[in-house]
Amino acid sequence: METTSVDQALFSCHILAIPYPGRGHINPFMNLCKLIATTSKPNHLLQISFIVTEEWFRFLKSEPKPDNIQFQKIPNVIPSEKDRSKDLLGFVEAVYTKMEAPIDSILDGLPKPNVILADSLLPWAVGIGERRNIPVASFWTMSATVFSILHHHQLLLANGHFEANLAEQGEELVNYIPGITPICVKDLPPVFHCKYREMLHVILEVVSQLVNKAQYALFTTIEPLESQVIEALQAEIPVPIFTVGPTIPYLDTEFKTNQPCPNYLSWLDDQPNDSVLYISQGSFLSVSNTQLDEIIAGVHSSGVSTFWVARETSSLLTDGIGKRGIVVSWCDQLRVLCHPSVGGFWSHCGWNSTKEGAFAGVPFLTFPIVADQFTNSKQIVEDWKIGWRVNKESENLVKRDEIARLVQSFMDLGSYHGREMRKRAMGIRKIFQEAIEGGAIQANIYKFIQDISQGPRQ
Repeated sequence: METTSVDQALFSCHILAIPYPGRGHINPFMNLCKLIATTSKPNHLLQISFIVTEEWFRFLKSEPKPDNIQFQKIPNVIPSEKDRSKDLLGFVEAVYTKMEAPIDSILDGLPKPNVILADSLLPWAVGIGERRNIPVASFWTMSATVFSILHHHQLLLANGHFEANLAEQGEELVNYIPGITPICVKDLPPVFHCKYREMLHVILEVVSQLVNKAQYALFTTIEPLESQVIEALQAEIPVPIFTVGPTIPYLDTEFKTNQPCPNYLSWLDDQPNDSVLYISQGSFLSVSNTQLDEIIAGVHSSGVSTFWVARETSSLLTDGIGKRGIVVSWCDQLRVLCHPSVGGFWSHCGWNSTKEGAFAGVPFLTFPIVADQFTNSKQIVEDWKIGWRVNKESENLVKRDEIARLVQSFMDLGSYHGREMRKRAMGIRKIFQEAIEGGAIQANIYKFIQDISQGPRQ
């Protein structure tokens, strides 16, 4: 392993940051660290040591960041991101059994940090903190709503909704979790469904570690969006809770200079306002080839202009959408969503994408695939009322004709429902702007920095 020496005399606060090695975790984790690094005051010297595998260092090393964030590298002791989707359980097992030792060794070569800031899905980080007498701040990268549902699993057990059978219980209403609006069983995190039970014990251990052994809990949300959930959690759990904002890359423009405008932005510039449907199914698990064929055909039949992000099926998409769209393997998603020509977001509803779409004030077509995405979809459609579901005609497939009708209706700017949904989406955007520009997020971050700088909590 390789480490970079850190001179403790140069700063008064040292944070050891340990992200979970997945794109949906590393991105918000780095965004949080950038926010922490830039929130510290001139008289408050601060350094962040950000631990990554060799693979992730290659991905991240050229990304712009503040000078007081330094990378620390460990060997590639886990499967690559490309292999992750082939054996998810094997990947998870490697993260839980092979990362702790090399990260623990890194601490031998660094000044003792004021805090270990670790992804909540790395429960062994709490053990490192206990052995070395270092407080641990647990960073939960999903919604506070999902955390609260997991935290209240005993209520689900008592009401017969723990490891529920979706075919029989999917439409049953869960209306007894503090701070959570009524939610159908089918919209609970899938670990509570019978076919995903192999992951349940891992997730419940993670929640237990945060509640019972961490010294701080950081949630990537803004309080007005999940205020009732946050209030209920603050009343129940002993860990101080900090809402640290959306942790999306709205700060990145401060670190990017003299970068050329991508071709896809030039394409967007040529499109009418609110005319383009942006489609992204996330960076990890995706839909089946059969379902993708139906989506391509349905979207093409709708006649709507589309901006697709697809890593492995770009040629298939290019052939399928004709001249009314563009296909890219990667884009600056937040920048695209904020472009005035984008009028809708077909999303898998990962929490990062959910926050970026909400920040941009863009309405959603929700098509969740796995994990917390079903609960996020419910929040988008039922709680915030800024999206529609792509409803499946059968258990596994949504057909092209239904997709075409839905997309046409969704992108119809003249319809009453479309106008009202877009008004609400812009209202959510305003909530984000007020939290960021009004200083509430920065105040929470600075309070966290002050707290960890004063030494371990008693």
